[in-house]
Amino acid sequence: MSDVTVIGAGLAGSECAHQLARLGHTVRLCEQKPAVRSPAHKLDGPAELVCSNSLRSDNVESAIGLLHAELRRVGSVILGCADACRVPAGDALAVDRVEFSNAVRAKLEPAVEWVPGEVAQLPEGLTVVATGPLTSEALTAELAKHVGEKLYFYDAIAPIVQADSVDPSKSFAASRYGKGDGADYLNLPLTKDEYHAFVAELVKGQKLVPHAFEEPKYFEGCLPIEVMAERGPETLAYGPMKPVGLGTDAHAVVQLRKEDKAGTAYNLVGFQTRLTWGEQKRIFGMIPALANAEWVRMGQIHRNTFIDAPRLLAPDLSLKAEPRLFFAGQISGVEGYVESAACGFLVALSVHARLTGGTFSPPPATTAMGALYRHVTGEAHPEGYKYQPTNVVFALFPPIEGRHKKAERRTLYSKRAVADFEGWASGVKGLAA
Repeated sequence: MSDVTVIGAGLAGSECAHQLARLGHTVRLCEQKPAVRSPAHKLDGPAELVCSNSLRSDNVESAIGLLHAELRRVGSVILGCADACRVPAGDALAVDRVEFSNAVRAKLEPAVEWVPGEVAQLPEGLTVVATGPLTSEALTAELAKHVGEKLYFYDAIAPIVQADSVDPSKSFAASRYGKGDGADYLNLPLTKDEYHAFVAELVKGQKLVPHAFEEPKYFEGCLPIEVMAERGPETLAYGPMKPVGLGTDAHAVVQLRKEDKAGTAYNLVGFQTRLTWGEQKRIFGMIPALANAEWVRMGQIHRNTFIDAPRLLAPDLSLKAEPRLFFAGQISGVEGYVESAACGFLVALSVHARLTGGTFSPPPATTAMGALYRHVTGEAHPEGYKYQPTNVVFALFPPIEGRHKKAERRTLYSKRAVADFEGWASGVKGLAA
């Protein structure tokens, strides 16, 4: 029998399986694709990116940039493949999503036993549940027997447009504040009148309605664009459609980001939506440069399933009520691709400790990975906190001691994290150098 079974070959499951195999364990990796797909998945391979091809900022003075650096330091398969499949996106780490998935699969196939097909019942032995936000109905029902409760909210993905259908006379290439090579994004300007007409239709447009028994709750960092528009007529102009830093006098700007290295398709940045597909074509077609757009994929909403981790998981990230079960990635309540990979990495270390009779020692709370651990285990939250998914943010870190200027805090957080993570990593046996 395998030392451990990992269910789900998303970013968390792929990272966890790869690290366990690298540490010498026999790993059985179960993935329901290609036989069964969720509404959001299109590719057959592992580590599929469905919301965006961006893994966000690579700047080490941001919390997510710190997490990139930490994962690189310990030999993450996800960060390694992302770096190999990178496409221009300013200071963001964006990838060709097909090439990225293929690269991860090439790393996994010789190292793990690949088992295709849906998992409807939990297997015997040590098992890592890394099924992500779109866990199947059957497995969700099975998990409910062990966790006693399940929580939902709705996440949304943005549409993708064919590059050659964007009007070049009504768009311009530029990166905000000239970051990257200064032209990593395609920008679609709107006048004040065009913008307000667009916002009015967003608010009025027909939306998909969830089942009556499921109350929609949205992750604040991935709100549908029409939900943001309902907060006020200028909300978008100060949010995803802000024109600042682009050298334009437009009232608002839609930014498009490359979906692949060849630049054949673009993602509408910040345009995740629950509008019906017909309404998306009509309303997004009001943007001058998209009047004749051809859509590669329309936006949609999907259910996000996660557990109340601080109340259900032990310090080693195993289930208190069933210690042979571990949870990794978004189902444990981290949000984001890189955060999921980091969670998968930590669970791999914990399972390795269990299998070898060692002790799991998480990274210091002052590090990005340690901050995520604080979130999942509840150490970062006050009494009575209602658990919600989150990205890695400096609010999860212990505060910097003493008084400092606001502009200095990111640098101080970063320096402290880099030093503390190196001290931790160099003392953990088996980590990649």
